[in-house]
Amino acid sequence: MSIGPELIWDVKAELGEGPVWDATRACVWFVDIKGRKLHRYDPADGGKASWDTPDQTGFALPAEDGSLICGLRGGLHRFDPDNGAFELIQRVEEDRPQNRLNDGFVGPDGTLWFGSMDDSEETLSGALYRWRAGELTRHDDGYRVTNGPALSPDGRTMYHHDTTERRIYAFDHADGFLTNKRLFAITEDGFADGPSVDAEGVLHVGLFNGWGVARFSPAGDRIGTIRLPVQTVTKAAFGGADLRDLYCTTAWLGNADKRAGQPTLGGLYRTRVETPGLPQARVRL
Repeated sequence: MSIGPELIWDVKAELGEGPVWDATRACVWFVDIKGRKLHRYDPADGGKASWDTPDQTGFALPAEDGSLICGLRGGLHRFDPDNGAFELIQRVEEDRPQNRLNDGFVGPDGTLWFGSMDDSEETLSGALYRWRAGELTRHDDGYRVTNGPALSPDGRTMYHHDTTERRIYAFDHADGFLTNKRLFAITEDGFADGPSVDAEGVLHVGLFNGWGVARFSPAGDRIGTIRLPVQTVTKAAFGGADLRDLYCTTAWLGNADKRAGQPTLGGLYRTRVETPGLPQARVRL
């Protein structure tokens, strides 16, 4: 069950994505991919800050040195919140210039996982990558729009989506390697967007054009939906001191004609949930 939701920042993101809880700073980071913005929200005082990004940015995830590792088109960048500077640290997909990076996730061991996608959402040129200790590995391929991944509490199952196909896949995960790819679930009432997992292993999936967040049991059964007042929910991530605040990014991309009836499309929402999420790991550099 949930309490809410509450609009906490009417940021009007064209494609809000990637909310992540930064426990050290007690804040939420998220991006507007198409708007080329990085945003920070401070729940203690409602403080808001924004930075321009050099290109479309699919994710911004806290690293062990206090910086953020950002997935920009063409590569991974280190972002310094103190001076606002972006520094390229790893080129990605120089052979696929039509692609950009999309959603990302940090495993408990500090490994960075992320996906790529065709920016026009036409070809199956998206892939799933692992970046660990400066080494980049492609683990899966042939996606139109990647989202995720996310990891089960025991670390044995990784989830990754092909959004336009509404398909959620599961892999067996061990020691940073993936095997046994299989169909986990299909989202019939919206496109499967960014995922997060709670402490009981329930997968929370943003529903693009589905008016909320779908909840799936570890067995793949649909067990509920957290409803939002806007139709394009891109991702939900757990935060707050007790990890029971669910922060949801939204977007007006593809629904500009709906903004008169849904003026808060693109806003950042928060709702309280009963089961906490998992602690947010930091990228190991």
